[in-house]
This record gives sequence, structure tokens and C-alpha cells, in this order.
Amino acid sequence: MSGEKDHALTPPVAARRPVSLSFHGESREDPYAWLRDARWREAMVDPSQLDPAIRSYLEAENDYAEAMLSDVEPLRQALVAELRGRIREDDRSVPAVDGDWAYYSRYREGGQHPILCRCPRDGGDEQILLDGDVEAQGADYFRLGAAVHSPDHRYLAYAVDRSGAESFELRVRDLQSGEDLDERIHAARGDIAWANDGVSFLYTVIDDEHRPRWVYCHRLGEPAAADTLIYTETDPGFFLGVDRTESGRYLIIDSHDHTTSEVHWLSADEPQGKPRCVAPRERDIEYSVSDWGDRWLILTNAGDAEDFCICQAPIGTEGRHHWQALVPHRPGRLIEGMLVFADWLVRQELEDAESRIVIREMATGDEHVIEQPDPCVEVGLMGGFEYQTDTLRFGLSGFAEPAQVFDYDMRRRERQRRKIQEIPSGHDPEAYVSRRLMATASDGEQVPISLFHRRDVTPNASTPLLLYGYGAYGISELPGFSPHRLSLVDRGFVYAIAHVRGGRERGYRWYRGGREAQKANTFGDFIACAEALIEAGYTGAGQIAIHGGSAGGMLIGAVINQRPALFKAAIADVPFVDVLNTMLDETLPLTPPEWPEWGNPIESASAYADIAAYSPYDNIAERPYPHLLVTAGVSDPRVTYWEPAKWVARLRAEGRPGGMILLRTNMTAGHGGPGGRFQYLEEVALRYAFLLKVYGLTT
Repeated sequence: MSGEKDHALTPPVAARRPVSLSFHGESREDPYAWLRDARWREAMVDPSQLDPAIRSYLEAENDYAEAMLSDVEPLRQALVAELRGRIREDDRSVPAVDGDWAYYSRYREGGQHPILCRCPRDGGDEQILLDGDVEAQGADYFRLGAAVHSPDHRYLAYAVDRSGAESFELRVRDLQSGEDLDERIHAARGDIAWANDGVSFLYTVIDDEHRPRWVYCHRLGEPAAADTLIYTETDPGFFLGVDRTESGRYLIIDSHDHTTSEVHWLSADEPQGKPRCVAPRERDIEYSVSDWGDRWLILTNAGDAEDFCICQAPIGTEGRHHWQALVPHRPGRLIEGMLVFADWLVRQELEDAESRIVIREMATGDEHVIEQPDPCVEVGLMGGFEYQTDTLRFGLSGFAEPAQVFDYDMRRRERQRRKIQEIPSGHDPEAYVSRRLMATASDGEQVPISLFHRRDVTPNASTPLLLYGYGAYGISELPGFSPHRLSLVDRGFVYAIAHVRGGRERGYRWYRGGREAQKANTFGDFIACAEALIEAGYTGAGQIAIHGGSAGGMLIGAVINQRPALFKAAIADVPFVDVLNTMLDETLPLTPPEWPEWGNPIESASAYADIAAYSPYDNIAERPYPHLLVTAGVSDPRVTYWEPAKWVARLRAEGRPGGMILLRTNMTAGHGGPGGRFQYLEEVALRYAFLLKVYGLTT
């Protein structure tokens, strides 16, 4: 770590041009506000429009990062090869049957993007519907969004993003001729719901602030300009989406923020009709619906069902007073989702960071759980196309267990494994140990930790450990399989996930306890997990690396402000670190929808004070920060590129870094990084080479 070359390199210095800001009687300075391009909307869609001075600075940061990691360039290339060796290059999904056809996706060897295919249900020649590699030719960035075939199997409507800004173009392909129709729909969110006539579909359009605001109905053969407006969302804090129920009888328009939802519906036979409301929105009441017979089945937290219940109500009624419990609420058992079949209701539950699938026979009400061999696994429902079936498809994986796909006969209670993730370079699950620990937070809450390491590693105070965290939006981080992590674990790392408040691993209260005024619990939980891992002997103080992205990157920024000496290194991917400035700017794409998560500091002085107390950018001080690798994307509409750029500039100027602070901005991609599967491996290799350099494990 102390080579002469490293000391000779000088990081870029961003000019300080302080801007004074005042809210609720308090003033503060933002020295790097100039890094936000005045024409950021144009630059997000077309990165070549980025202000030349800002581009020059970001490119200088990229050059500096590459120079600082130049000594591990051979390691990065070796890691890419190693990571690629764990991917079956000609992988394919398990076919999903629909009528006379079975649909699936596959990759060709060396291909970056999926190829969408189908074949006759009972076997026969493959038909390529869409070749992602062909569609991506000549593009700096390419990502395929939704791709949905029409009910009569004649057409494929699909969405493509060519900038990383998540603004999709919708196209329609005639599957008989293999040619695209002339019509193009721009500025779409990327979701598609076909009507039963096979020539009409609903889609969502974003506004100038990148918020999905309108639902339109398009009819094949007609220009997009003539499309029928079906629904308009007037609240800038709500997102719109469209879907089709499992039975195919109804089209759903879902409008929601992070804590409140409202559903409208249309008959799939009348896609240009007037949408009807299931129940008007009420603050902090969430619900989603599907149909069964003459009833809505409603997954909701209404009626004090904090961890959700399933209700039923006659189709055609409006309002919650018609809802009756079908699966009652049980505190601590979170119902995460449901699938509806002609004879079955399937739900996914989560309790104490353990997931399970419960099957209910609708005719009798009898229920059973699909038994799993290990509580430290992640199971997930996989929706299909068929409604009148006894077969449920689900996935399962664990820290050391590659992903598996099962078809489960709900009547016979028998499972058939249809696929197991193949690791071409070899993998022995028995070579690893998975465990669950509990950390005690400062208020006495027990915070779960999932971890794994090689069986032949005996952890001690010098063992390198990577601790991952997220803790926001009620998203639960469960111990599923990632072949990438093996590149660290096989080099002696312990890998751990901190199931901190802000997620829903321990029910909805776990989420509620880590948002708005209680957000500080997320950071305290994470620090408690790090201390518990040290106390349990899995590592030592100063030997922990931490990792998080987006809202998890904000977690990283907050904890290195609070306890920098506890950590050796940190990786923050597209981190949401300029929280206060962003939440004070209602013109940014996600600000109004985010207020229920963080609080509205424009209207509330207490929310302003809460956010100001932890916002990573606003709490930098002269303290010995750990080694830090930060990533960003110019086309990112979720965490705009200037947040990580400003943070890094201020850390260098006002902190006391103990080592490397590196910023790497993807100049042609957005929040999710590069669009190709092998391009993404370059990003993973960068992170891992950085960590291995920090720990002196480069040979």
C-alpha cells in the first residue's frame, strides 16, 4: 500500500465555489454545487451534452482512480476471467408454457444480452423473437426492459433503454414476419399490459421530471400521437405502473409512493374504458389486488395489519368497507407477496429474516408450507403464464447454494427441480459454512446478521470481512447466492449481511423503525453488527470493509462519519449521500416520491434537522476516513452523478483520509451500471481489486 508511485500521484482538486443556503432559520454552505450541470436533464439522456468543465473533472477523477489501481490491473483482468468462469455463457431459463407455446430466454457464448425465444409446447423448432445482441449493436449502452407477448401470441411488445436514464422506447414486433411495426413510443417507463383483443396495450409515460405520470392505451397500426389517455396521476409524489392480473380478465393501474397506494382497474376486454377505483388512497395504507372468481383478493396493511393480511371483496365495489379478511394479520409474519391461480392462493412470507412459501387451496381453505432444508436460504415466487394449473414455480438459493428452480405440484405436494445454476469453473457448497448471528442495538433490538466463509477458514481478529448493508424502502436483503462473492470468500474473506432496520426482515415495524425520524436506527444497527462480528471473533477492529449502493451507499457514508476507525475500507456504489440538498429540491426526479421515506425538509423543520444530522455530505469533518471507492453514472436518474462527485471532493478537502479515496464515474450508463452481463463483471472486478489491494492480498 505504500509504494512510491502511490505517493507521487495527486488527486484532482475540485474548485470551491460556495453557495449559501438557508432553510428554517439555519444557513449552510455548499462548496461544490457547481458540479450539478444546469442542463442535467439533457446530459442524463445524452451524456455528450454534459458541461465540458464538469466532464473534464469527472474524467480526471477516472484517470486518477485508474492510476491508483494500475498496479492491480493484472489482478483486475484475472478477476474478470475468474468471474466469467463461473457463468455458463450459453445459459438459458426454464421454459414457461402458455397455450401452445413455451417461452424462454437464453444467451449465446460471448453474448452480452439475452435472446428471447419460444418453441412449441410439446417440442419443436426454436423461434427467436428478439436478439438482444443484435439490437445492441452500435450502442454505448443497451438494456432490454419489459418484453411481453400478446394473448394470441402474434406480437411482442418490448422496451429498450439506450442511455441508462431509464427512459424507454416501446416497439412492437410481428412474430409471424419477424419485423417491427412502424410505430414507436418514446419517454415510456417500460411497463406493458396487453388487452385481450391482442392489438391494444396499456403503457406508462414519464414527464419532464422523469416521473411516470400518464397511462395511455395504444392500438396497433395507429400513430402514438393518437393513443388514448386512460389515467393521469396528479400527485408528483406517486409512481404509476400497469399490469395484467393472473387470470387475464383485468388490467391494473397501480399508483403508489413508498407507504400509500391506490389501484384502478379496467376489463381486459375494454382497454379504452374508464378506470374504476378499488379503494381511494389513504395515507400509509398500502394494497395490491388480483382477482379470483367474482372477488378481488387484496394484499394490504389496512385495519392495523402492519405486517399485511389478505382480504377479499366483491369485484365492482369501491372502498375498504367491503373488505373481509381471508388470511388474517399475524404480527411479525410479513406477507411479502401473493400469486393467484384458479384453485390456489400462494403467498410468500418473511419472519426473522427467514422466507417461506405457503399454499392455500381455495376450495377448502387448507394450507401447507413448502418445506426448505435450511433456514439460511432465500426462496421466491416465480410467476408464470398459466392460471388453470396445479404447478407453482419457485426459486431457491443460499450463500453457498447456487440458484435452483423448482416446479411444485400443489395438489400432490411434490417438487421437481428444473434447473440448478451451473458454475463451469466448479463449486462445492460443502466447502462453505453459513451462519446466523444476532447483534444487540443500542435500544436493545436484536439485529440479524447472515454470514458465510470457507469451511477451512478459522476466523480470528486478523480475518478480512466484508459487511454489506442497505436498510431502506422496506427492501429485505436475504442470503441468496452470488457467484461473484466467491472471489473474496475463496481468498479468506468472511462475507456478512447486516439485516438493519429500514428493511422488512423482521416485519413492517422493522421498516418503520428505520425511516423518517427513526432513520438513525439504520446506522446504529449497522455499527452494532460490525461490533458483534468483532466480539464473536469473526474479525477485528479496523479489519472490516463495508459495502452498500444507492440508499445503502448513504448508509456507508453515514457510518464512516460516525465510526470511521471501525472500518478499513468502504465501497459506495451510486451513493445517495447529498440527502439534504436533494430532499430540498422538489424539481429532481425522485424527491417528492421520497418524502415519505426520509421526511419533507421543505415543510418540516424537524425533518430538516433529522436529515441534516446524518446526511453524509453535510457531516464530513476532519477525521481519519477509511479507504474509499465510490461509483457514479452520468445517466443516473435515481442518484444524480453530482452527489457522489461532491461527496468525494468534500471528503478530500475537509476530512483526513487515511488512504485512497477514489471516484469512478461511468460516463455512458446510469444507476445499474453497464447494460451487458460481461461489462458488469468489469465493475465487480474493480471493487474486488480495490479491496484486495487494501488488504495486501493481491498475489
